[in-house]
Amino acid sequence: MSGPEELPVSRLRLTGDGPVLVDGPVEIVLPDGRSVQADRPVTALCTCRRSRRYPFCDTSHRSRGANRRAEEGDGL
Repeated sequence: MSGPEELPVSRLRLTGDGPVLVDGPVEIVLPDGRSVQADRPVTALCTCRRSRRYPFCDTSHRSRGANRRAEEGDGL
C-alpha cells in the first residue's frame, strides 16, 4: 500500500444552490454502477438532478432559483 504522500488530492467546492465543482480529471461512479470520466480541469456535477446531462451540470438549477424568487415576490 502506498503512503499518504503518494495519494492524489482532489478538491471539491460546494456552491450552495448550484453544482459541486471538482478539480482535475475525475471518474464518477453512477448509482447503477456505470462510470463516466471527465478530463476537464474543473467539472461541475449536478446536485439538483434537473440536468439533461446528469451527472454533469447544465445550469438547469438557475431556472429553479428564478422560479422560486418569482414565487416569493423577489423577481423583477
